[in-house]
Amino acid sequence: MARLVKQVSIESPTHKLKECIFNFETPMPDTPPAGARVKVRNAGVCYRLRSASSSSSIKSVEALHCGSPLHHSVRDTSLFPGYEVAGTVDALGEEVGETDLQLEDRVIVYPYEGHPPGYAEYIAVPEVQYLIKVPDNMSLSTAAMLPSGALWAMNTVFHAHQHVEKVLAEKGETGQCKLLLVGTGGLALWAMRIARFYWPEKRERININVACLRDEGISIAQEYLKVNVVQWNEDLYEEQLVERTKDACGGPVDIVIDFSATSRSIRRALKCLAPGGVMLMSSEHAEGLINRFGPVAEKENHQLIPIEFGTLNQLRNLVHLVSNGEIEPPPHTIFSADRANEALAKIGRGLIPGRAILEFPEDDEESEE
Repeated sequence: MARLVKQVSIESPTHKLKECIFNFETPMPDTPPAGARVKVRNAGVCYRLRSASSSSSIKSVEALHCGSPLHHSVRDTSLFPGYEVAGTVDALGEEVGETDLQLEDRVIVYPYEGHPPGYAEYIAVPEVQYLIKVPDNMSLSTAAMLPSGALWAMNTVFHAHQHVEKVLAEKGETGQCKLLLVGTGGLALWAMRIARFYWPEKRERININVACLRDEGISIAQEYLKVNVVQWNEDLYEEQLVERTKDACGGPVDIVIDFSATSRSIRRALKCLAPGGVMLMSSEHAEGLINRFGPVAEKENHQLIPIEFGTLNQLRNLVHLVSNGEIEPPPHTIFSADRANEALAKIGRGLIPGRAILEFPEDDEESEE
């Protein structure tokens, strides 16, 4: 009989589903012939939808419902599938050729298409190319933040770079590029740190502002981001929020980055954009939003640009920059896998500055229980 291992399913809560955390056991995955089996130590409570290929019908994160069956009657997560995984190599496939990977090597897993849920003690990776070694000076909890959130933020900054350069060139030597970053979660914290690394010489000419979606975000933005802050208080009328944003930013902005774009945030952002401005958003729920708001954007020559999660080479570069201290990771809080309920509750109340990371016990820790 196959060994059973622990798995956690975190679902999008609905009015019919009060409990959104499920713990159960699942068979130990086989080791793919050309891949590896990874013993998961840490997994980030992350942002990526279950399948990029199936997201075209999703209009926004607000519209998500529980996912498809994974384990008998237990429904898998639709919002938090665990695409940020760090652990150790437990086994290598028989057909694995020349590789620098060895058993017990500490690794992270690139979020390739078809990535299995990471909230499990073990996952099977089909090809060893998707595994990146974690440097000795980096903790696995820090490494677990890199494969999805940090990589997405990095690719977004890279795409924003060309638009920043275009705006600065058009405005001359003394002109500024105004950028609005929506939200103060882990993605925003990563984006700020990555932007500061890649744009140090132009810092004075790039006016970065952050729109906080909740009261808790103000202190986070001021303490960790040290940038201009505008509060998007939903108790105010929409016209008031738009004017408040423009006042805080010194006028209409040139670029908006919204990692969790919704119909409401896009509508508001478009009113804050200068003519010819651009808005960057996740590609995973962009299709419906772009179809809906594209005609509105065209009237002011605005662009709505979907951003993919980033490449394998970008992830390798990110690991190098973080391990060398050139990019400082945002703060994170570690929760044991059996405290996933507590982690999700604190995320919902805005009580976690930065990221929440789940941790599975080592084998020797399990044996002591």
